[in-house]
Amino acid sequence: MSAQAATSGARGSGGAFDRRLLRRASSTRVFLGLTVAIGLAAAAATIGQAWVIAQVVERIFVHHRPASAVTGLLGVLLAIVLVRTLLAAAVETTSARAAANVKSQLRGALLARAAKDAARPGAGRETASVTVLATRGIDALDAYFSLYLPQVVLAVLVPPLIVVAVAFDDWLSAAILLVTVPLVPAFMALIGLVTGERMQRQLLALQQLGGQFLDVVAGLPTLRVFGRARAQERSIATVSGAYRERALASLRLSFLSSLVLELVATLAVAIIAVAIALRLMEGGITLGAGLFALILAPEAYLPLRRLGANYHASAEGVAAANAALDVIESPAPAPGSLAAPSPADSTVSLAAVTVRYPDSAGPALERFSLELAPGESVALVGPTGCGKSTVLRLLLGLLAPDAGKVSVGGVALADIDPDAWHARITWVPQEPHLIRASLAENIRLTRPQASLEEVHEAIERAALGDVLARLPQGLETMLGEGGAGLSAGERQRLALARAFIAPRELLLLDEPTASLDGATEDRVLTAVAELARGRTAVFVAHSPALAAIAGRIVTVGAARSER
Repeated sequence: MSAQAATSGARGSGGAFDRRLLRRASSTRVFLGLTVAIGLAAAAATIGQAWVIAQVVERIFVHHRPASAVTGLLGVLLAIVLVRTLLAAAVETTSARAAANVKSQLRGALLARAAKDAARPGAGRETASVTVLATRGIDALDAYFSLYLPQVVLAVLVPPLIVVAVAFDDWLSAAILLVTVPLVPAFMALIGLVTGERMQRQLLALQQLGGQFLDVVAGLPTLRVFGRARAQERSIATVSGAYRERALASLRLSFLSSLVLELVATLAVAIIAVAIALRLMEGGITLGAGLFALILAPEAYLPLRRLGANYHASAEGVAAANAALDVIESPAPAPGSLAAPSPADSTVSLAAVTVRYPDSAGPALERFSLELAPGESVALVGPTGCGKSTVLRLLLGLLAPDAGKVSVGGVALADIDPDAWHARITWVPQEPHLIRASLAENIRLTRPQASLEEVHEAIERAALGDVLARLPQGLETMLGEGGAGLSAGERQRLALARAFIAPRELLLLDEPTASLDGATEDRVLTAVAELARGRTAVFVAHSPALAAIAGRIVTVGAARSER
């Protein structure tokens, strides 16, 4: 996702109750319903607590009742305090669950969309932005659900109920509340205008920092070779400094806004207190009524003050959620829906395809054509960068050509259901992705239901037996992230074992013998030749021995082929 998308996402926020967020995360509706119910109960408990306290004080100090006469009221007061404590715990529990559910739904939708977009040219540059959104950004929704949304409900429900309750005993205090309470949200709206823009810039700075850091880490070996590591270190320090300054500016604004809201609320309560004191001296109000109004007055402002204080904590999460929703809901080409013809009895064709990558001087492929007859094996050869891997991505359907057409049995690949097409393909990439799991789970990735005998057979055919022998727990040995603990050649052979355990009609291999020594390469080539027999197969080959397996050799970037 681009920086512009992040900014537009933050600007697209729908306020406290973002409609897109409510529509996407169904659990928020239940949470909001519970919060409203808890808010009403909390308002009633607050009013009841103030009334009980006022009655206790009046009976003891005005009517000189003994302490035993108010024992029942003190029991009611204790019960109300317990109820308020339980209500606060209920809000905390429901908000935590709602936040967890919403984050899970957003992350799932964001990663699903990122997976669909990964085929687009240049999509790899979006990895850092998506990573920031899916981790630090969406995590900031905790404050939105646990702190901000409950206070929104309380801010809407509690002040009006308190004003009505106070009006029954003291209309003047109720009138002061009615005039001064709206001042707090008015100041909050003014502060919010500034805060929203600050949070947009802060999220953008965080994404820039994440993107630059990811690029530097990925290219660190090259940077060290050319002596440019120190320069990048200074560059990251500059971006980090910009993010730090924006974060500190947001904190400064948060403190100042809290001061303003506290000042408004304190002055308003002081006005009510002075008015009550003057009328008590003149006998214009009873002590019970005055205490009731004075106790409730701060409670009318409290939800609004907390709302203003918590707005800053939640603003980053809202901005990130909207940026994520912009990615999730952005227009995307509709996937195909037609059944996938079998490459076993259909011709696979690339007709004059041209592919251009952003920021590249020229096309990766230009008017390239290739026809694969059923059961034919083809080796793609040519210098590095000529477009061999791009041909495989076209055949996989992970890349749409800028010109030309990819078809299977006369049906455009773009019109075929991608899942159904991938179910007919065995794919061995040049840099296979290994998950943090056992060796057996990594091999079974293409077919989880494979038996233990099939796993051992795949290991033998992929010449992976020596690796299995040296691992301390055999097939149950846990591999590190990305296959940590295995060499590049061993990771390549593990990917081949995946292919042997789930052979399909179309076999696509990108340099399957890269990083293998001579003896191991001979064993793997024999197995690859056996695997390709009777199947349509395409190999990207730098090795002459691998190319020799194919029935036809196609030089990418040249209009000729060799049989």
